[in-house]
Amino acid sequence: MSFDVQAFRDQFPILGREVHGKPLVYLDNAASVQKPQRVIDAITSAMSGQYANVHRGLHTLANETTTAFEGAREAAKAYLNARSIDEIIFTMGGTDAVNLAANVLGQGEIGEGDEIILTTMEHHSNIVPWHFLRERKGAIIKWLVVDADGGINLDAYRAMFTERTKMVAVTHQSNVLGALSPVKEMATIAHEHGALILADGCQAAAHGPVDVQDLGVDFYVFTGHKTFGPTGIGVLYGRKEVLDRLPPYRGGGEMIDIVEEDRITYNTPPHRFEAGTPPILEAIGLGAALTWVMEQDIEGLRAHEQALTEHAMETLRATNFIELYGAAANKGPVIAFNLKGVHPHDVSTILDRSGVAVRAGHHCCQPLMKRLGVSATARASFAAYNTHDEVEALVAACQKAHEMLS
Repeated sequence: MSFDVQAFRDQFPILGREVHGKPLVYLDNAASVQKPQRVIDAITSAMSGQYANVHRGLHTLANETTTAFEGAREAAKAYLNARSIDEIIFTMGGTDAVNLAANVLGQGEIGEGDEIILTTMEHHSNIVPWHFLRERKGAIIKWLVVDADGGINLDAYRAMFTERTKMVAVTHQSNVLGALSPVKEMATIAHEHGALILADGCQAAAHGPVDVQDLGVDFYVFTGHKTFGPTGIGVLYGRKEVLDRLPPYRGGGEMIDIVEEDRITYNTPPHRFEAGTPPILEAIGLGAALTWVMEQDIEGLRAHEQALTEHAMETLRATNFIELYGAAANKGPVIAFNLKGVHPHDVSTILDRSGVAVRAGHHCCQPLMKRLGVSATARASFAAYNTHDEVEALVAACQKAHEMLS
């Protein structure tokens, strides 16, 4: 049975709108995906029918909202196949999740002279927090150079480890090249050398559930707005044995156990890392999104996205005016490209006049842009609600841009 893309599309109200008099062709999904009606309804219902603060009161609204909030944590646990809800920390997003991990590790686990391994295709969100440890703690960043398709040489990776290597931080899927990193193998090697590993799953988790136990990572990060949920919410998975020994990130309510004039004790994870009123409505929306995704035909969804990617790569490659970046065998539904001799910002602007929304810029990946020898690219990225007709609309819009600007 083939994936029913029309039935899937029908769940997204925004996909029926027009842009500049043309049907919307939304191909900026690697930046943020659109929201199904299920998620919209869940947030609206929580605001209009049950809202109160969580973990604070004993009245009906507080109990209902707390149940819904913790239900979202259960959904995230299931989505990641974590062992326990105690391993699921709600954050303000993927960036905040990486910052949380880096900050607490810098309070005792990583110090002067300790080494952190990053790849050259990391998003800035998985670079800058580790630079903070370099600047403030004297840690050393070591760079694993990827090939032009985003491939990682595991022998070169293994050779980077020393007795001072404490941390590896790697994207699960590149937001520019679409390449999937061999995270499971990298985790095994890291642990052989006594190092921890964090996987940035903001792109990979957008295309279906992830098994963190199978990957063997110590930390896994993803963000709500790329997994069909709202902005302002993300998840940091942390292996319980690691979280239990780490200090708090921020101070305030919820993260404490006892507060006295001359001493303080802290709550257990995950609440130790969730100071203050959390993103309640956002978490409820995320829980609805993850539950909805897990109800879909995941194999069909992924196969459809792969077919769209192959269609787009083949058709764009057949032109004589487009340069493509990244052709990994395990490539996700992300295509970085440039029209020869044309700035990608101009390309994006002209494509928008045809109703086609793509990204343009360095995609928060300046080390990778340097590796590719460009300052920026355009980027088309697919979700399961995209169609083969929309691939053709992208190619036609690129042809029009080429004719206008050449």
